[in-house]
Amino acid sequence: MRNYIKLIIVIICVNTNLTWSQNQQRQKYIDSLINIAETSTDTIQRIQTYGRLFEQLQFGEPDLAYSYTKKELKLSEKIDYKRGIAGANFHFADFHKFRGNIDSAKYYYNTAEKLFKSANSLIGELFVNHSRAGLEKDLGNYKEALSYAYRNIDIYKQRDTSATDLRRTFNLIGSEYELIGEIHIELGNYRIALNETLKALKFFKEKNDIIRSADALKQLGDIEVNLNNLNKANDYYNEAYSIYDDYNDITYKTFVALSIGNVYLDQNKLKLAEKFFNEALKLSIANNAKSEEGTSLISLGNLNAKLKKYKTAQDLLIKGNTIDQGLGFKSSVSSNLMDLANVEIKLGNTFKALQYTNESINISKELNTKNTLSRGYYLRSLIYEDLNNTNAAFQDFKQYKTINDSIYNTTKSQQIEELKTIYETEKKEDQIVFQKNEIDLLEQKAKVSTLQKVLLGGGLILSLLAISFGFYGFRQKIKRAKLEKQKLDTELDFKKKELTTHALHLAKKNEILESLKQKAEEFKDLESSSTGYQQLIRTINFDLKDDKNWNNFARYFESVHKGFNTKVVHKYPQITPNELRLLSLLKMNLSSKEIANILNISSEGVKKARYRLRKKMNLTSENSLQNLVFDL
Repeated sequence: MRNYIKLIIVIICVNTNLTWSQNQQRQKYIDSLINIAETSTDTIQRIQTYGRLFEQLQFGEPDLAYSYTKKELKLSEKIDYKRGIAGANFHFADFHKFRGNIDSAKYYYNTAEKLFKSANSLIGELFVNHSRAGLEKDLGNYKEALSYAYRNIDIYKQRDTSATDLRRTFNLIGSEYELIGEIHIELGNYRIALNETLKALKFFKEKNDIIRSADALKQLGDIEVNLNNLNKANDYYNEAYSIYDDYNDITYKTFVALSIGNVYLDQNKLKLAEKFFNEALKLSIANNAKSEEGTSLISLGNLNAKLKKYKTAQDLLIKGNTIDQGLGFKSSVSSNLMDLANVEIKLGNTFKALQYTNESINISKELNTKNTLSRGYYLRSLIYEDLNNTNAAFQDFKQYKTINDSIYNTTKSQQIEELKTIYETEKKEDQIVFQKNEIDLLEQKAKVSTLQKVLLGGGLILSLLAISFGFYGFRQKIKRAKLEKQKLDTELDFKKKELTTHALHLAKKNEILESLKQKAEEFKDLESSSTGYQQLIRTINFDLKDDKNWNNFARYFESVHKGFNTKVVHKYPQITPNELRLLSLLKMNLSSKEIANILNISSEGVKKARYRLRKKMNLTSENSLQNLVFDL
């Protein structure tokens, strides 16, 4: 406890000057805005200043911010300034959004959108759509969130938004890509999230928007963490951290410091983790950011638990959890209580650990946060086992297994949905290219047709220009041939993508069915009656052997690799249908694991099948089966 008090005293002392300096600078800016709002003779400037005051104060002093927005609305209505009225409604929406008044927030966003449209303010519409996308994302309505983000992308692409009535560059299409990436992170579609966020980063770098580039870099780090690429994640985080440091963006510097610390904690680089967690705590205190202060304390608590300094860990976790409780962050509180329970177990306080775990489970049930709930049941089963309550331990372990299996199945479904989304996106892009080629081809034909009509009506001119027309027609023919080739290439690429996607989908389906089959067999051994499980296993076996999916795959394959099967059968008539299937998959250059999943055999089975094929095809050890298949 003494060491913990020393740590807090040191942090407070180090931060006193920084906190005072930052607060003074911020307060000076706010005071200057208040002075303009009270003394300016320009009514429009006063209205806009009230809006800026709201934006400065909405997080730290929301009630005061709200009072300035009321002044913004009152003054705008007095002079019938439509954009000011719309802006005030937009600020009211943001106020209610952060207060959790969702119905009120939606009402004011809708009102603001109508007013911005009537005032012909494109910027206002874009802001409203972006904010509504963020709101729907927070509510878990991902489809609606994506629709608002894509609506903005359409506006940016269809209309010139670079010059605005605010007399500054305004084109934030990159922010929409970044938001779409953020939504897909929450959906677990990390490959799509990575692609969209890279689009955002590319856009911001082209526009030389350094600070937003840092936001995209931070998000790329978050994605790489989820993909378990920790070193790559920290490369992105450190690049973002350096930019925030240069621009003195304390809030986002705090976020990234926490992210870097967590990566180092996962890598067991505890000294480095401690350095960044302390930096985050220092910055959050300086910025009066209670949320990040609580997170920093929790992170330091978990770090000290790893260092086996359990009493210090306990004090830090309690302090951090008290802040989260005060802010109403139930999800964080649920996770914090689990961390506290683990520390109490290490301190020998079993009943206190049980109390924390019970509280965490109750909150997780209320919020339906499956990961924390699963963790809670598992920890409580260990506590009950320690207390010799074997029946309660067994029941909690069963609950843990059920939820964990549900999470596993959800993850697999998400992976399949991600494949479908990628496939649909690529399909649309290919269709756009295909249509563009067709349009170009029609335009070329139209040019030739028009020219022919002019030449036919020219009489004498026709004779004089015959040679020129022949040459031009020859050139046009080459152009048409080139366009038709591009069209065929596009169709072939499209079919190849369809074929690969179909094969991966088939592999993923078989992998999930095999997993379900194994689990059913495990449960069959546990239950007294096995009739239902036998029926489930028979159904899965039937689906695994179903030839319908293979027939669909074979149709796609033949459209891409025309005549392959005929060549194989003609050259090697002794090849069986199953071996022909294997050769088709080898032709696609799929891995042994993917082939095993599609054919519903083991990886060892694939090796044996390849060996038998080599013997049938009289291949020596110097000959490559893969090269032979590629040459067919």
